[in-house]
Amino acid sequence: MKKLIVNADDFGFTSGVNAGILRAFRDGIVTSTTIMANGPAFDEAAEMARNNRDLAVGCHLSILGGRPVAQPREVPSLVDPDGLMPKTLSELISRLTCGVVQIGHIEREFCAQVERVMKAGLCPTHLDCHKHAHTHPRVLEALLRVATEVGVKKIRNPFESLHRPKFAGPEARRRWRVYLKQYALAMSLRTGSRRFRRLAGACGLRMPDHFCGMTLTGLMDLAAIGALIAGLAEGVTELACHPGIYDRQLERSPTRLKQERERELQALTDPTLRRRIADQGVILISYRDV
Repeated sequence: MKKLIVNADDFGFTSGVNAGILRAFRDGIVTSTTIMANGPAFDEAAEMARNNRDLAVGCHLSILGGRPVAQPREVPSLVDPDGLMPKTLSELISRLTCGVVQIGHIEREFCAQVERVMKAGLCPTHLDCHKHAHTHPRVLEALLRVATEVGVKKIRNPFESLHRPKFAGPEARRRWRVYLKQYALAMSLRTGSRRFRRLAGACGLRMPDHFCGMTLTGLMDLAAIGALIAGLAEGVTELACHPGIYDRQLERSPTRLKQERERELQALTDPTLRRRIADQGVILISYRDV
């Protein structure tokens, strides 16, 4: 049997992203989302989540960009003199490799973020990391300890499953170039997949069987999603997506996904998608069902 979770990342990032995710849930195929406890629009997202209890909400743990939820003095190796966390994943990895960032400080920040989500009246269904940072063994180490400590039993399996996308239109060639670059990164990370499953299983954590979305980041449209659905494997697959409404706040925000978020929103709410899903014998589920 083929089952599909469609998880919208970055809930709490901006008001436009919040509105887009909620629309993709109400009018489209999104079934789950993960909220950013340190996001500028967190309070609004939390209120939306409380008012839409059928939407499964997990924690989108972020140690990249912005300010920590914990006090900077509690996580000194994770922040710069201005109190900001590493801007990029490569910067974080470099600091981890050099031993600058302490795992205990990552753990403390993850705990602070989960605690903020819970204090907002939400019971997280699952955990994942912004920009899939938990593909790094040291970040995974912290995540597993926090998941055990806070009692969240489900996490994202961030290692991409193989699939062949479909790109159409005048920008198809450029999008293929972007896809191949992201594909190369995703495949380079797959060496850690077996270790990830072993460690997560030892902690009693559950996860989907397959994951898609990293290679399609910024590239999702109706054709790409349709091709992915047609090629789903047996078991549970998670599709990570980034819907949102493109507005002035998003344009000013530190993210490369801008108009792309609105394109994803249009695709995810296309009325033909649910029919395609049914025709393929795929069942839409949320993280509550894992």
